Amino acid sequence: MKKSINPVFLFIFLFWGISVFSQDKKKFSNIDGVMSKIIPDHKIDFWVLVHNSYGKNKEVKISGTKQDYVPQFSGFNLRPGEESFYYIVYSVGGKISYITEIKDLKDFMGKADNVEEAALSAVLEGYMIDEQFVDIAANYYEDSSSYYLDLGKITSKECPYQKTHYTLTVNKSTGVISNVKDNGPYMEVYTKKCPNNPRLLKIEKKEEPKDESKKQPVKKRK
Repeated sequence: MKKSINPVFLFIFLFWGISVFSQDKKKFSNIDGVMSKIIPDHKIDFWVLVHNSYGKNKEVKISGTKQDYVPQFSGFNLRPGEESFYYIVYSVGGKISYITEIKDLKDFMGKADNVEEAALSAVLEGYMIDEQFVDIAANYYEDSSSYYLDLGKITSKECPYQKTHYTLTVNKSTGVISNVKDNGPYMEVYTKKCPNNPRLLKIEKKEEPKDESKKQPVKKRK
């Protein structure tokens, strides 16, 4: 005799499966892709995202009818250690403005409208989307109320140069970071100048030379 499956049990099992699946982590493609998802907080005529790498400008995204603008020679760097920067050109009421400092990105985005803006809001707080370590510090998952971001942060520029990764919980309604979990360092770079370099600390202890000379008995004069 076959036993019938309890509908309540089946529902719970399916709900659990969907919940687990929904928590599969998704990777941020790259910083260009994250920046391209910005939704301006106010009505604008057009905006252009420009990435300058080693002196060469590249228009990553153009939204609206682009007008002529003056190329900028400075901006905000989202890739530490790389000779590159971003800047944004936008127009409101025919007046062209430029965003070359990262602090001004907050007013341009407003409250986080998507996970990419949530990640950028965290970047404004000192975190980083680490493209070199995507599985550790450039991914996320979400549920109905929050984004859960795995991001990095440079926690030491001294000896050693160190990166630490964190899991940030960002409320979808408010955009506020409600919880930060420290997952520990994931990269440490020591140089020869570091006094705490493990290699330099492994100094072989030299054994004190043993005095193998034997004392000769003093000869008495006859």
